[in-house]
Amino acid sequence: MYQINLKEAETQLANLIEQAAGGEEVIITRNDGTAYKIVPICNRVTIPKFGSAKGLIQMSDDFDAPLEDFEEYAP
Repeated sequence: MYQINLKEAETQLANLIEQAAGGEEVIITRNDGTAYKIVPICNRVTIPKFGSAKGLIQMSDDFDAPLEDFEEYAP
């Protein structure tokens, strides 16, 4: 947990946000005793788009050919 005074937090806001994004609990306190916690609203999860790997995967021409090691099991 990281606790900081409001006056100090004003100059370090970008750094405090990065710490909160990294999982650190950041508490900002005011002179009257109230405290506020910086938390990420949601973690952004990237969802791959359909077809985004097009051209990155190549299969050999004999991909469907029977394997020599399994000839005894084939009908």
